[in-house]
Amino acid sequence: MDVGADEFEQSLPLLQELVAGADFVGLDIEFTGLRSNLSRPQQISLFDLPSEWYLKTRQSVQQFTICQIGLSMFSSIEGESNKYVAHSCNFFLFPTTFGILDSEFSFQASSVQFLNQYGFDYNKFLKNGIPYMNEEQEKKIKHSILRGNWRVRSSLDKDQIKVVIDKVTQWLDLAEEGDQMTLPGIAGFQAFEVQLVLRQALPNIWTVLKEEGVIVKKVSQPQRWYLEHASCDQVSCWKEQILLSARGFSVFFQMLVKAQKPLVGHNMMMDLLHLHEKFFRPLPESYDQFKQNIHSLFPVLIDTKNVTKNIWKELRFPRVSNLSEVYEVLSSNLNPTKDSGPVIIHARQCKKYAETKCPHEAAYDAFLCGSVLLKVAHLLLQRVHGSGAVHEPAFPQYLDVLAPYVNQVNLIRAGVPKINFSGPDYPSIRPPVLILTVKRWPGVSEHQVYRAFQNLCKFDVRRFTRSQFLLLTNKFKDARSVLKEYRNHPTLQVSLYRSWRHSPNITCLLQVCSIVTTWAMIAFLLGRPMP
Repeated sequence: MDVGADEFEQSLPLLQELVAGADFVGLDIEFTGLRSNLSRPQQISLFDLPSEWYLKTRQSVQQFTICQIGLSMFSSIEGESNKYVAHSCNFFLFPTTFGILDSEFSFQASSVQFLNQYGFDYNKFLKNGIPYMNEEQEKKIKHSILRGNWRVRSSLDKDQIKVVIDKVTQWLDLAEEGDQMTLPGIAGFQAFEVQLVLRQALPNIWTVLKEEGVIVKKVSQPQRWYLEHASCDQVSCWKEQILLSARGFSVFFQMLVKAQKPLVGHNMMMDLLHLHEKFFRPLPESYDQFKQNIHSLFPVLIDTKNVTKNIWKELRFPRVSNLSEVYEVLSSNLNPTKDSGPVIIHARQCKKYAETKCPHEAAYDAFLCGSVLLKVAHLLLQRVHGSGAVHEPAFPQYLDVLAPYVNQVNLIRAGVPKINFSGPDYPSIRPPVLILTVKRWPGVSEHQVYRAFQNLCKFDVRRFTRSQFLLLTNKFKDARSVLKEYRNHPTLQVSLYRSWRHSPNITCLLQVCSIVTTWAMIAFLLGRPMP
């Protein structure tokens, strides 16, 4: 089900009901870009501590925006054994442009091409995107609206506004008091904006929003004064309606937070960063504060990338590179629990996904996340209890068996493989750091070192001294291979990095200690009496 600005407010009651009745919610987000082209020191690296990775990525999150959010609400069907129905919704979003709010964001060419390849509808994003704002932006606009500052900038094109005003003005010249006209095709947030602009420009009209559009009525000045002061629609209630429309998707985000349902994603770290920045508060400088905030918003997170990565090799499943391939393997005969696993059906409004695969459409990927979670949880449950021990498993039993993976979110290209949102991060389990000593190659750069090894394997490279570089990979076999090939190389000698041996600070300390010891021995020998 696709939801744009025109349908969003009418859909809110149903969405609230679906979230409240869900066992868990699948999530996927599409962005206008992933990572800005920062200078080399600002690019993410396997050398990064989680806090360093966060600060680098924070800049990209602030630069790009969300163009589509997919949510899939999974609910167990009452009276049916281990059967779930998925309500999947696509939300096209566009930042609120109202009053003092006018966001700036970037597009990344590769991201645009990628989404275009999979049929992303940029018209829906740009023309019918649901507005949204975070708490800080909401405070600013709320202060402006509730103070009665109606002179706000419209998100509508100036030419569109001029056409509407001209049309109403021409009608007014011929209309009698009490006559009315309809402006069709205007709904949602824009309907309030049109009414606001018309009431500011024309003192002898009144406007009402109805299903068919904005109704404009010609009134006398006493009638206008009476309507402005007597109707609840035009005092605090109308201001609250404008604020509600301006908040847009943020209203539903707060419903999602309040429901406290388990949130399921796949490689969901970027999703969480954008959720915090766009709907909650600007990302803090403190990495620990970010973790605390996310854990408060969503106490139960499950990253299917982290779960499947941990069990995939053990189960001897074929290598996979994306979410769709994970889903296909778990749905095939390679999965020993395929026939006994949970039955998942699509809701009536979402039958499209039962017949068509739509990779990288956010709602479809959100559905895949939830489906993978149920299939993996069932697999783990059977391994723990045996095939006959749990006849009709319920979702709480699945959560119990997933406990070791809860709040562990996969991290791409960093010093640790995952982030723990409910406690301290785990120590690194990456391969050891290697040190490269370069001979007879003056002025060599990090990029040149990277290219020298790229045919054998890929390393992150960091300069250590003028002639030494640190090398780090996330594959143990690559580290072993390079150690073997380059240990005695005439130009590029590679060995294991040992802090006690290679650290400049420790080396300096050892040299000082050696000098002090030597002088002490000389003084001792010179101070001894002659026999």
